[in-house]
Amino acid sequence: MRLLWSLPKAVPALLKHLLGYVELAGQDLEQSQRDFGARLLAGAVLVVSGFFVILTACILVLALTWDTPRRVPAIGWMMGVFIVITVFAAVYRSNILRTQAPLLATVRKEWAQDRVIIQHILSPDEE
Repeated sequence: MRLLWSLPKAVPALLKHLLGYVELAGQDLEQSQRDFGARLLAGAVLVVSGFFVILTACILVLALTWDTPRRVPAIGWMMGVFIVITVFAAVYRSNILRTQAPLLATVRKEWAQDRVIIQHILSPDEE
């Protein structure tokens, strides 16, 4: 019986919370989109730098077999620069992945708190 009397009081609160969940979901999805963009950029830099490391390593082998004095240091420096870029991109990407929040984490947290309140409202009378 308490459920029927509580229902008119609970509907506005439930609608308000439902709108809050929609807003939180929107915020979480925006954050996920920004995180995805950062991961995509870091991954692209990692792939491109890795490609150039391999390419310059191959050129270095070719230059070592070719007999000119200045090509080897130049190619070695290029390869060193791309190795440093690759390491920094890998560290940056791992930091992004480690600190990223799970999808819709805020909505899950709020739902867990509100579920207790809803269960209290809808529980039978304890007289």
